[in-house]
Amino acid sequence: MSGDTYKTINLASEGLYKEKGSKFIAYAYPVTNEEEIKEYIANLKKEYYNARHHCYAYMLGADKSEYRANDDGEPSSTAGKPILGQILSNDITNILIVVIRYFGGTKLGVSGLIHAYKTAATDAIANTEIIEKTVNDIYNINFDYLVMNDVMKIIKDDQPEQLGQDFNLTCQITLSMRQSEADRILEKFSKIDSVKTEFVKTI
Repeated sequence: MSGDTYKTINLASEGLYKEKGSKFIAYAYPVTNEEEIKEYIANLKKEYYNARHHCYAYMLGADKSEYRANDDGEPSSTAGKPILGQILSNDITNILIVVIRYFGGTKLGVSGLIHAYKTAATDAIANTEIIEKTVNDIYNINFDYLVMNDVMKIIKDDQPEQLGQDFNLTCQITLSMRQSEADRILEKFSKIDSVKTEFVKTI
């Protein structure tokens, strides 16, 4: 796998594991930032307000640099860590998995809990599709109306994804380019008079 691709999940999914009356309901979501993560967790806490635990783990970034595991009151490392373990073993990122537990009256013990949270998370991952995405850089391309044809020819030839455009006295097109292709495409734009490129962000 080259350095500018990563694996994530295609769609949100659910998983379930039952043991000795306890029920572990897992939800997996594709996410790109912490705001989304907070929103999903808050919504699940509202929906399952009477559940005893809402444990979760997430991983963000193509380089997997941001991650967290939360046991939400379960014994240390028995919930969040096994969920995170499944994210790591599937080599996926930009994902949140929340496992909601309803206590069934019988304690499962440390190994039982680890197995339960791991299995519920595994089930949620199994119920969605793991896809490969490219790491893309977003740029604004600013130019004069007169060179429109030259700019559009590059876009037609190299096919970066167009995210937006604004054609007034000066023109702006927002493009998403695969990171490994960006320098080559920007080099072409730099040869056209009046074109200014502005880096926005990496996704």
